[in-house]
Amino acid sequence: MKQSAVVKRSIVIAGHKTSVSLEDAFWNGLKAIANVRKINLSDLVASIDTQRQQANLSSAIRLFVLDFYQLNEDTPVRNVRLDVRNRSALSV
Repeated sequence: MKQSAVVKRSIVIAGHKTSVSLEDAFWNGLKAIANVRKINLSDLVASIDTQRQQANLSSAIRLFVLDFYQLNEDTPVRNVRLDVRNRSALSV
């Protein structure tokens, strides 16, 4: 089984460019959540950033995505689920 590499990605939050290191599964899950909430990715990450209790933004994003999918596991989240085996967000 091929592991998902951690990829450093740049994003602008609150007018400042920063980078986060995330596996593809978490990045795709984050994009799917932003899509479901009908907000752009930068706004979602800014919200996570202002509410985080972890020192590391990448860790805060991972925990946010994990919490989102755990809380919504019994209910279709607008036909989006996280496929951890394939490391992507899929429509179901």
